[in-house]
Amino acid sequence: MTKKMIACIALSTIAITGPTLAEDLPKLAKNEALYARLPEKIRTEGKMISVNNGSFPPYEIVTGTKLTGASADISDKLGELLGVTIEHETVGGLPALLAGVNSGRYQFAFGPVGDYKSREEANDFVDWVKEYVVFAVQKGNPKGLTSLDTACGTRVAVMAGGSAETVIKAQAEKCKTSGKPVEIQSYTDQPSSILAVRSKRADAFFSSQAPLTYFVSQANGQLELSGVGQRNGFEDIYQGAVVPKGSPLGPILIDAVKELISNGTYATIMKKWGLENNMIKEPGLNLGGNLPK
Repeated sequence: MTKKMIACIALSTIAITGPTLAEDLPKLAKNEALYARLPEKIRTEGKMISVNNGSFPPYEIVTGTKLTGASADISDKLGELLGVTIEHETVGGLPALLAGVNSGRYQFAFGPVGDYKSREEANDFVDWVKEYVVFAVQKGNPKGLTSLDTACGTRVAVMAGGSAETVIKAQAEKCKTSGKPVEIQSYTDQPSSILAVRSKRADAFFSSQAPLTYFVSQANGQLELSGVGQRNGFEDIYQGAVVPKGSPLGPILIDAVKELISNGTYATIMKKWGLENNMIKEPGLNLGGNLPK
């Protein structure tokens, strides 16, 4: 039985849930100036399609065809502000997401997706959160994983095609000289990666702190975070929405997110999902640094 099959079977028994607001946020009025700046095709169709690459809690939680989470809540409010409906579609893996945006099949990916200079060559990023990369390990941290430098001799799960995969592969090359190789397990979605740790097929999941904090909180005491406060191979990390290079949607989304920050909607939703430490004071275009090598 393959890893993918095992993951699918086991995931059917795991419920990914999230918080609810005591009362719904009020509907936002359409901003006519922002609406007028949208491409004519979008205004005619009255909708945009945002693509995601599977569950990335607490931002994106995919259950069947339904998307919930902080990104879903914020994009709903963006849709109200822009006067269009924002629909969501799921693809397998980050490369497929980026290809779908670049081909024009999807107008954008609200993400958040990691913004790095190499990715900015083909895409523009509207950054709306900051992030950190850490490890989720079994309770008690039996392998003593406290930073990237201590990963030699361990089995590490990562998201396929992501920046954490790039970093752990570079660390694996360093570990070869110590005679303690790193076994890298690449998965196409977050739940499969965290399941590998819970089922003890992997010693750690190396990924963004926000989703790992969420997964640890849902693991009934089986997991804990490690490597918090360490750079772990990364510069400052910004994440955001992805649009094609030079797309007029970039500046429009920046101004729309600014409005959500100004009216308090952004902070309310981020705090609802426990993401207050990931909030950004002001969104920006292409704020990312270099992708680790």
